[in-house]
Amino acid sequence: MEGAHYRNGHRRMALFLACLAVLISLSCAARPSVSRQKLQVEKHLKRLNKSPIKTIESPDGDIIDCVPISQQPAFDHPFLKDHKIQTRPSYHPEGLFDDNKVSKGPKEKSNRMTQLFHMNGKCSEGSIPIRRTKEEDVLRASSVKRYGKKKHRSIHKPRSADPDLINQSGHQHAIAYVEGDKYYGAKATINVWEPKIQQPNEFSLSQIWVLGGSFGEDLNSIEAGWQVSPDLYGDNNTRLFTYWTSDAYQATGCYNLLCSGFIQVNSEIAMGASISPVSAFRNSQYDISILVWKDPKEGHWWMQFGNDYVLGYWPSFLFSYLADSASMIEWGGEVVNSEPEGQHTATQMGSGRFPEEGFGKASYFRNIHVVDSTNNLKSPKELGTFTEQSNCYDVQTGNNEDWGHYFYYGGPGRNPNCP
Repeated sequence: MEGAHYRNGHRRMALFLACLAVLISLSCAARPSVSRQKLQVEKHLKRLNKSPIKTIESPDGDIIDCVPISQQPAFDHPFLKDHKIQTRPSYHPEGLFDDNKVSKGPKEKSNRMTQLFHMNGKCSEGSIPIRRTKEEDVLRASSVKRYGKKKHRSIHKPRSADPDLINQSGHQHAIAYVEGDKYYGAKATINVWEPKIQQPNEFSLSQIWVLGGSFGEDLNSIEAGWQVSPDLYGDNNTRLFTYWTSDAYQATGCYNLLCSGFIQVNSEIAMGASISPVSAFRNSQYDISILVWKDPKEGHWWMQFGNDYVLGYWPSFLFSYLADSASMIEWGGEVVNSEPEGQHTATQMGSGRFPEEGFGKASYFRNIHVVDSTNNLKSPKELGTFTEQSNCYDVQTGNNEDWGHYFYYGGPGRNPNCP
């Protein structure tokens, strides 16, 4: 009996040691990949976060680095090694300062906006403010390589005849658009809100798209507006952002300054930094003006924020189709619908209210313009509209003397008519 007990104990010990050996070998196998990932992340952070001459801590927890203009991430691009920075565009679009009329009624006063970090300081001339990327930012991405990039599948075509194709993408839109001509820029004043996001991997944005080429693998896109993206920024703040791609979101391009490409020349505004304040339901309304246009002389695509801030430019060599002109312009909202628990997401677009609720409740785009081949700002001839599911998010256009071409858009996502 004792011998059997001894043998069983011996067997158990052997089994325990074998299990321990397996566990040790597994943890040893795992360790290099963990440290390899950590190494990749550190390398990426070193590439992105340039040495600052000054650092500003923003009240929302962001760290803003003031980086010498010639040391920004753009110049990591092999084609930009000897690039001479263009400090200002050769030309602004004609008629730019004629259309800033805002309704004089007391209810519709437009308020000035700023960025939160300005409360604690600004960068000096010759440097640009860059939101510092933290380790946890990169770790939230699906991979180090995909950090700062949109998912490849976020392509949509307003006149797509295949609704299945649209809904599979998981991205939903409520937009106005023009097509069928050559466009050299776009402008709009965009109402700013802080929509609620249901899942951390979802986002809600309102932006201008300047598009070139087909909606295939080689789509060129320049995008600018505001967004709430917990995955990208780690919070639910409303932030100014830009995006570009020259191959339909596959390998090229990124948000803000998270890869080489966009050349920033402005020392006051930080891409990806929080916008403050935002609009409130039946209360003060805040909006931002964004203009993207092609410099007729140099061919670069410039971006202006408000009346005062020319932010910088995308060099024309980054693009194929957009090296010449855009073939489509879109304005409006986009959300990710990841269908949590098999239902439509409750992530809001715009203010989270439907267009018919109007001013002070629904979100809007106003003073919508395109830039034509003579570098003139023009009202679009005809605005088309598009939304995948108007019971979830909708869009309604209008025209009046104060706002020119405008539209209200957005919605709550999941509701009794959008299950």
